[in-house]
Amino acid sequence: MTSSEEKQNKRKLVSEYYNASQFRIDTWNKLKSTTHQLAAMDTPSEKLREKVRQLIEYLAPVEIYWAFPGPQIVEELIRDEKVADFKILARKVSRIATALLSGEYRRKHIKLDALTDQDIVESSSEDPGGYADFERARSRPYFEVLIVDSFNINKRESQREALRSMRRDEDRFTYSPVFVPSLDDALIAVSLNHNIQSVIIRFGFDLHSENDMPVLNRYIKRARSEDIEEADRSDYGSILADTLAHIRPELDLFLVTDQSVEEVAGTVGNTCRRVFYGSEDFFELHLNILRGIEDRYKTPFFTALKDYSAKPTGVFHALPISRGKSIIKSHWIQDMGEFYGLNIFLAETSSTSGGLDSLLEPHGPIKEAQELTARAFGSKQTFFATNGTSTCNKIVVQSLVKNGDIVLIDRDCHKSHHYGMVLAGANVVYLDSYPLSEYSMYGAVPLRSIKEKLLLLKKEGKLDRVKMLLLTNCTFDGIVYNVQRVMEECLAIKPDLVFLWDEAWFGFARFGPTYRQRTAMYSAGSLRRRLKSDTYAEEYAAFQETMATIDDDDIEAILDTRLYPDPNKARIRVYATQSTHKTLTALRQGSMIHIYDQDYKSKVEEPFHEAFMTHTSTSPNYQILASLDVGRRQVELEGFELVQKQVEMAMRLRQAIRSHPKLSKYFRVLTVGDMVPSKYRQSGIESYYEPEHGWPDIWDAWEGDEFCLDATRVTLFVGETGMDGDTFKNKILMDKYGIQINKTSRNTVLFMTNIGTTRSSVAYLIEVLVKVANEIELRLEDMSPAETKIHQYNVKSIVEDLPPLPDFSCFHEAFREDAAGEVAEGDSRSAFFLSYDADNCEYIRLDSPDLDKAIKEGRDVVSSSFVIPYPPGFPVLVPGQVVSMEIIEFLRKLDVKEIHGYRPELGLRIFTQAALEQETRKRGSGASL
Repeated sequence: MTSSEEKQNKRKLVSEYYNASQFRIDTWNKLKSTTHQLAAMDTPSEKLREKVRQLIEYLAPVEIYWAFPGPQIVEELIRDEKVADFKILARKVSRIATALLSGEYRRKHIKLDALTDQDIVESSSEDPGGYADFERARSRPYFEVLIVDSFNINKRESQREALRSMRRDEDRFTYSPVFVPSLDDALIAVSLNHNIQSVIIRFGFDLHSENDMPVLNRYIKRARSEDIEEADRSDYGSILADTLAHIRPELDLFLVTDQSVEEVAGTVGNTCRRVFYGSEDFFELHLNILRGIEDRYKTPFFTALKDYSAKPTGVFHALPISRGKSIIKSHWIQDMGEFYGLNIFLAETSSTSGGLDSLLEPHGPIKEAQELTARAFGSKQTFFATNGTSTCNKIVVQSLVKNGDIVLIDRDCHKSHHYGMVLAGANVVYLDSYPLSEYSMYGAVPLRSIKEKLLLLKKEGKLDRVKMLLLTNCTFDGIVYNVQRVMEECLAIKPDLVFLWDEAWFGFARFGPTYRQRTAMYSAGSLRRRLKSDTYAEEYAAFQETMATIDDDDIEAILDTRLYPDPNKARIRVYATQSTHKTLTALRQGSMIHIYDQDYKSKVEEPFHEAFMTHTSTSPNYQILASLDVGRRQVELEGFELVQKQVEMAMRLRQAIRSHPKLSKYFRVLTVGDMVPSKYRQSGIESYYEPEHGWPDIWDAWEGDEFCLDATRVTLFVGETGMDGDTFKNKILMDKYGIQINKTSRNTVLFMTNIGTTRSSVAYLIEVLVKVANEIELRLEDMSPAETKIHQYNVKSIVEDLPPLPDFSCFHEAFREDAAGEVAEGDSRSAFFLSYDADNCEYIRLDSPDLDKAIKEGRDVVSSSFVIPYPPGFPVLVPGQVVSMEIIEFLRKLDVKEIHGYRPELGLRIFTQAALEQETRKRGSGASL
């Protein structure tokens, strides 16, 4: 085989993997299997020896970025293979692979000298989740420290020994060093090695890496600035610090310099935890490394609750269940205590003193926990909530929107937003998302549509009343906005516009470099920095010259132009609500509100406090609050690793379904091209995986496309099975195989990976889908001609005969202040409360010919309630909305069992003509609600 063929095969092998971490673990396992085969042979096979050499060659450039096993042990394996010591080689590789898979290397030093077969058996039989291992891991967590400097081998060993000598029994954490010689290697290391928690940037490193692997080079491509080649070598340290802070902002960075330490400290103060001069204060460096971990590890409220639980107390207050007394004393409910354990009841209290705190007026550990969470998520303020994101949404809306303010909101958002509009008395402008009619779902709202509404409101003299833009990011089906671009162009039209991003399903995104750039808090900070930059000043000046050639009333021309806000007028006012319990570690209903609002202190703090008081229970669940605190600790220390694996699990699932001949016959994973129309995909990416081409680099799509697709949302098209999504979910996945999912559409089911998803669970899902495909195939083979026709009819009805997805019609003039305006903003509050009087409402059945007749004759048929079919799970009708024939046809063709706000035995609840006429007269006289 020629060298070019070898290189091509190597690239082909690597292209089968989504990331280098996945490639690394699988390659070690392949090496384990191959060396075992080799060791068992009386006459070693040269073909197997070549395979072993090849696998080690693949691992060598990857292992320099890890402390275990690391490059020195790889060199040992190369020597063992050369001297044909295959039994020792197999033992070492087996021990390494087992330690990597179980995480044992985090808990103790792995000795590879004088290994016996029994050592391997004992190691393989250890339970990585066992209690003893759990205790050791909990007592002294392990991490790795990256040291960037072009040390020779002797200097590296000297540094390693020096760090080891600093360890003390009282240290709460233990770490191992990883040495890399260049800036590029440092970028690869922090992108690949999730164990790295701290980085020491010294002053002697090079720029380029000697490694040349596609799966590694992509990390450099994403992270390295193009103008670094022209930078002075003395600036490499600060440039690297800024770049690492961008990739993984949670890392503790330390700069060791031979320049004027006082001057350097002034330039890197925002990114580096501390700057050291030369090799002085080596012990101080060690202590600062541990202190940095301690700052992320501490959990103020969880710790306070544990301490409180351990105190002897007498309860002469509420909660008989406190301390478990009402359970322990019971003759009938002790099984509850046996099931939950005693600690949860010891921590159950209504006390806000004794070291605890009040969620409504936090001054102690809750306040500190929220401040630490704000740091982790990049917000200015963060607030905990114990009754879900539905409440968070209402708190934010009530604190910002007053009666009569105009709010632009995507129509297919969560129902809590619609109810929030009612409570606030907002005038609502509903925005339509682009439809995905063939899958009975909606995408997201195009930026052009948002800009058009704002420009029309400006034309009608209503821009001063526009308060907020409310969008869902990401959508339930995984469509993700270009958050910064949306805010930037909207602020060019309305400089003080407030943005509320519903990130209920996107809390994890902050902790993945690719995903982070599309989160609300990151985008807010990034946009604020951008508006202050010299580069932006030049861009804005060029934009002003362009706008000077466009007429202010030429809306189409403005829509075709990239808009830039005035940096002297734009205010960054961004809010995000997250269902932490949905995507991160937290108990059910644990949620957060994140705020990045330049005007929060001057305009919002008091209204927000009142809204928080209005909607927050005076008896919040302390266990939920503690779980939010612990969940924050987890993502700051291992969020990068967990999100990386979450995405990897989704990619493995996509790959398995796409590559399996039987599965691809009856199932299809919807691609980016299926979910996002081409005009919104400037990168041109069509799919996250193709068997012929492997994995494309999705970074460009996430950086520039108007919409992209969250890979952790795997939408499976099931139409070819002849079963609709709801039947497939309930009858097959849940009832038969115990697989739980949430969302379905007419012909799809949605699988979501999360930070708890394992390879075993993905394998089980694939196993189930193969069984289902086999069952379908056998059933089809045994069908009679009549049964075959029925099956074909079912497939056609699910795949082709789909009800058209209706857009929002309009509000009736009785609920509009400006019935003649082009923008149909409506007062849903008046309509909502008008329906409280039963005399104002009547019912009309969907199947009644009177309904068609009334609409054709021009009668105003207006909904008096929210009508929400599941799926798709958003209001098809809201109070005050005109019922169009498109909506009627959609509801008639729906075959879902669950429609909130609709009673089949009675029909649609609508307003009477008399009520509408009376409300119209009130509106004209200014006497409406």
